[in-house]
Amino acid sequence: MRIKIKTTNMELTSAISNYVEEKLESVEKFAISHKNEEPLVEVELAKTTNHHHSGEVFRAETNLRVRGKYFRAVSEGSDLYAAIDDMRDELVRELTSYKDKARTLLRRGAGAIKNLLRFGRNK
Repeated sequence: MRIKIKTTNMELTSAISNYVEEKLESVEKFAISHKNEEPLVEVELAKTTNHHHSGEVFRAETNLRVRGKYFRAVSEGSDLYAAIDDMRDELVRELTSYKDKARTLLRRGAGAIKNLLRFGRNK
């Protein structure tokens, strides 16, 4: 998994970079990867305002591209690490939802074929 990190209105430290990489490496098992394609994750970390010191000041945004599909997660929080954690959870939620929808569609199609073979066209 390739991870590109971009920052806006803040400096990227090695601690933040390592934390993001650690959190997103655990997302790779949820992604539907392909042998010839490496999933690409683009992360943007931002401080939304410089003059506010409380409230939802930090923003974490992720765009994941795997097998031609795009998954996006955005989170805002008062702490950068909390925003990163929430963004990771939202990305996992999107990936599992997509996998479940695809699996359900596949099972419905298989069930329809099975019924067609079992009962014929009239029923």
